[in-house]
Amino acid sequence: MRQKFTIPYWWKAVFAFTLGWMFINANKYFLNPILGHIGLEYDLNNSQLGLVNSIFFLTYTIAQIPAGAFSDKFGRKKLLVIGFILYGILTGVSGLMAGFVGFLVARAFAGLSSATYFSPQFALSSEAIPEKNRTVGSAIINSGSGIGIAFAFILSSTLVLEKGMNWTVPFYIFGVLTILVGILIAVLVKEKKRATVNEQRVETKVRGDKVSLLSLLKNRNLLITFLVLFCSLYGFTVIVTWLPKFLQTERGFQGSEVGLISALVPLASIPGALVASYISDRLGRKKPFAIVLIPIAAIALWATVYVQTTALLITALLVYGLFGKIALDPILLSAVSENVDKSAYGIAFGLFNFVGMISSVIAPWFVGFLADKTGSMTAGFYSAVIVLAIGLVIMMFFREGPKENGLDA
Repeated sequence: MRQKFTIPYWWKAVFAFTLGWMFINANKYFLNPILGHIGLEYDLNNSQLGLVNSIFFLTYTIAQIPAGAFSDKFGRKKLLVIGFILYGILTGVSGLMAGFVGFLVARAFAGLSSATYFSPQFALSSEAIPEKNRTVGSAIINSGSGIGIAFAFILSSTLVLEKGMNWTVPFYIFGVLTILVGILIAVLVKEKKRATVNEQRVETKVRGDKVSLLSLLKNRNLLITFLVLFCSLYGFTVIVTWLPKFLQTERGFQGSEVGLISALVPLASIPGALVASYISDRLGRKKPFAIVLIPIAAIALWATVYVQTTALLITALLVYGLFGKIALDPILLSAVSENVDKSAYGIAFGLFNFVGMISSVIAPWFVGFLADKTGSMTAGFYSAVIVLAIGLVIMMFFREGPKENGLDA
């Protein structure tokens, strides 16, 4: 009798979390191609437009560590699902705000609610995915980021810049889709029973391993991983926040072509992340790949504003997508999971994202400020190149050898 094929649970978890990443990121970035329309609605300069993104990432960042700690204590799936659905509701509410202050408040609360996704999701997926497939599994999940951002850029630019719809329409569309994905995650994802999680905590205490924020920051490899993420994410935030407006104001692109060209970065990142993580898994080495990826990403960012022809611009964006932040992410995430005890995954991933996301608070406003002062966005892009160069130097100090106890510094 032929055995019935059943889908492994970790495949279902990867599918659900990939969709989750799609809409977490789509909701973060779909407004970037239409920042000009938002600016006209509220009479804003570039610094104020940058503040629209900075305020979202500020509350998102502040909530990272508490969200990770709460998920470890009260239940990862529960916190993730509630926050995800609330995130969809607040995205829709943002489009209803009549004044700029109300709009900022709605975006701030949306950022706060979205913070419940990152550390619980990676804690749950790290438990679900077999260790030999963890980097590739994380890369597949993270590919949802690229798909979601590309989808967001294309849809919002087509609806608003091409079709002439009101800039609030994408807020309603992405709000509803996010709520539906939150319900799907609730159905597909499982979590260990609380008794099992409590037993793990007791076991950790018996071993004498006390995990705190300070102990995580004292871990050399973890601290380096956190700082490299900061540098990588700074460059990514600059390009996904300001590239659409750069294409419109300094390169003369219009309508849906703004979204299509901007979407090249997240789309190209998908094969880059999968290939890099697959090879890294097979060789068991992360540092060499990071040292290759970071400088190529920096050169591509520099070329984005330096080259003048459309063909070279598209080439630079494709190269950044293939070798940039999203390609590096699975390697850094795997480095975190290998350097911390499973019982502390929630707080470790929360701290990882907290340090990284500080750059997403700084970059949107700072690049807008530089644009207002210089009259061009090129200075902001060059600042990202400098920060990536710093990240490369930091990565040189990462110690890599045979797998050891996760808490050894």
